[in-house]
Amino acid sequence: MKILVIGSGGREHAIIRKLKESPKVEKIYAAPGNGGISRDAECVAISAMDKEGIVKFSKENEIDLVFVAPDDPLAAGMVDVLMANGIRAFGPMANAAVIESSKVFSKNMMKKYHIPTADYETFDDPARAMAYIEERGKYPVVIKADGLALGKGVIIAGDHEEAQAAVREIMEDKKFGDSGNRIVVEEFLTGPEVSVLAFTDGISLKPMVSSKDHKRAYDNDEGLNTGGMGTISPNPFYTPEIAEVCRRTIFEPTVAAMNSENRTFKGCLYFGLMLTPDGPRVIEYNARFGDPETQVVLPRLKTDLVDIIEAVIDGKLSQLQIEWSEEATACVVMASGGYPLSYPKGLEISGLDENGQVPGATVYHAGTKYENGRFVTSGGRVLGVTASGATLQEALEKAYRAVGKISFEGAHYRTDIGKIR
Repeated sequence: MKILVIGSGGREHAIIRKLKESPKVEKIYAAPGNGGISRDAECVAISAMDKEGIVKFSKENEIDLVFVAPDDPLAAGMVDVLMANGIRAFGPMANAAVIESSKVFSKNMMKKYHIPTADYETFDDPARAMAYIEERGKYPVVIKADGLALGKGVIIAGDHEEAQAAVREIMEDKKFGDSGNRIVVEEFLTGPEVSVLAFTDGISLKPMVSSKDHKRAYDNDEGLNTGGMGTISPNPFYTPEIAEVCRRTIFEPTVAAMNSENRTFKGCLYFGLMLTPDGPRVIEYNARFGDPETQVVLPRLKTDLVDIIEAVIDGKLSQLQIEWSEEATACVVMASGGYPLSYPKGLEISGLDENGQVPGATVYHAGTKYENGRFVTSGGRVLGVTASGATLQEALEKAYRAVGKISFEGAHYRTDIGKIR
């Protein structure tokens, strides 16, 4: 098979590495890819949002399968266009990807179908939003941009002034562009967070192994929200008993709700959960593999990923047994100094080798370029250093040992990934 993976981050590098393990794969292309991905696939200079360019390339190169990984092209209907042109594609169509691209849609759906989530209201007027927040008088309060915002469109306001600033930034200053035309204001939930990705063909759903993301920029969960500074798998808080409750009250009802809304979801459905004292609640849905959760979940996958993709597309997922490694995995993100705000680019990265620096470690490239025989930084999150081990502690020690061998000017990473509070 010839496969084209759309995207350019660490998630896409992890997907490509897993696809390379399949004996069914002859050639992998990436559009547009990145420096590290260029070692594992042929990168082509086509934007992830260029639907015409992707279709043209797929036809000219007789691509057997297109894996649409990022949220933006899914929301824009990349899978719809590919399928309309007779090209097999993995990922939800636009009318199903709305589960991520509109938080207002997903919250209203959860309310309609009694899927447990935080209490909320939606607003398209900043004055009415602030009046509601003042009237409730409960802090912290969570304020979310309706649309896609690179995983950064959620602000937790600790008091009235922070809430006012958040509403102004999102709705008036347009910090996230048109994504902030509407907002969701919701109650602040407490408890451990869990990420569960699941394969679904719109009929059956097969959860993957659990993971735990670390969103804040600095140690002790301080600083701004980021796209994710590291992950571990499995999540120690996600017991088999809780998994069963989630399957019964959240996972299967979500697939059924999307079918009832004539928005059948096929692909990878991501559940961001909070394990509250009152039971699991949905914080958010994503319509694709999470980043950096993919970097710890896919290394544990033993079943051929191509077989799973084919089963999802063909509606035969129930016939497939998916196997996972018992090993633990940990990923530490090395970011540019200043991320998630402004940061320099083009800084040379030293200490990289082909094997992940330490036995049992793998380096996934997120924001890198390869030019003049060297890797340089080209994004906020630069590398995801992942390692496996018999225990979580062993995996973390390997990952941090590998991190210690890599350097670039101003490199920043959290030192407390996997620390359970």
